[in-house]
Amino acid sequence: MVITRATEYAIRAVLFMAKFPPGEIILKKDICQTQDVTPAFLTKIFQPLVKAGLIGSQRGVGGGFYLKKSPSEITVFDIYCYEEDPLLINKCLAEKGACERDGYCPVHEAWCEVRRGMMVKMKEYNFARLAQEEVANKERLDNLLQRPE
Repeated sequence: MVITRATEYAIRAVLFMAKFPPGEIILKKDICQTQDVTPAFLTKIFQPLVKAGLIGSQRGVGGGFYLKKSPSEITVFDIYCYEEDPLLINKCLAEKGACERDGYCPVHEAWCEVRRGMMVKMKEYNFARLAQEEVANKERLDNLLQRPE
């Protein structure tokens, strides 16, 4: 399973926004520049997140986007769900009876368990946590680069 480019960019952009207070408008051009995404693509990938109430948008001069929820209340799973859901892993999970082996195939149950595990893990990562980890990782990297040899 590979997440789409849209989901990857949405996660990166929300992580960038998580460093600002909820409700603070972040200029669209700043998000685009820091995340290396075109304005049209950013608007497209944010549409489902705006519709879901995770992100707000402001049009016009000085327009941009803002988080409508605290970064601690938004998880990677949330972004995944609104960009790609459902998390299927295999076509046999798409709907009951999609595969004639559902009733006895041990791999079907394995896929179900893997799916449940992935969902739980994605829910553990909220954007407040990820923003803190990014800051810590950058500080650690800066310290390594500044050490005299």
